[in-house]
This record gives sequence, C-alpha cells and structure tokens, in this order.
Amino acid sequence: MANNLIPLIILFLVVGVLGVVGFVVYTIVQDISNKTKANMEKKNIMFTKDGVKVSMKHVKDEDYKDQTQSVLVNVWNHTSFPGYKSRLWDNGATPEPEKKVTRR
Repeated sequence: MANNLIPLIILFLVVGVLGVVGFVVYTIVQDISNKTKANMEKKNIMFTKDGVKVSMKHVKDEDYKDQTQSVLVNVWNHTSFPGYKSRLWDNGATPEPEKKVTRR
C-alpha cells in the first residue's frame, strides 16, 4: 500500500510546484503588462480591440485658452508696426508736427 502512495505524493508535489511557478509567472506578466499600459497611456497611446490608437492629450478648455492667449500676447508684444500710428495713444512714436490750417 505504501508503494502505491509514493508516486501519488510525488505527482501532487510536481503539480503543486508547477502551479506555484505558473502563478508567479502569471502575476509577473500581468504586472509588467499593467505598467507598460500605464506608461503608454502617459504618451497618449492606447491598445484597443481594433488596434493601436494615438489620441490627443486631454487639456482643459480654460488651460487651452490661456495657452493660446499667452502665445498671441507674446506675438503682439514682440512685433512692431512701423507704419502704424494710433489715434488713441502715442505708442512711443514721435508726434507729427501740427499742420496750420489757413482760412481764407
């Protein structure tokens, strides 16, 4: 009877060891997969059933408007209009000599 139990115990030990090794490999693969997915989503690349999708980074509407306004203000401040003379402010330009109006 003991001769029949030894191969059965060895079989259970081998199956148990293979199960533990398989579980460890599975958890490592899942962890690497989740970290890779999170890293790719930071770069706006997503894996879907249809394939790989590259998307735009989500930017709030207010942040988008602030960035575009900042660019426009910087462009406006760094340009010059040599032929432009404002009627409202001097803008650092030299004043024109006043013309004398003669009436007859």
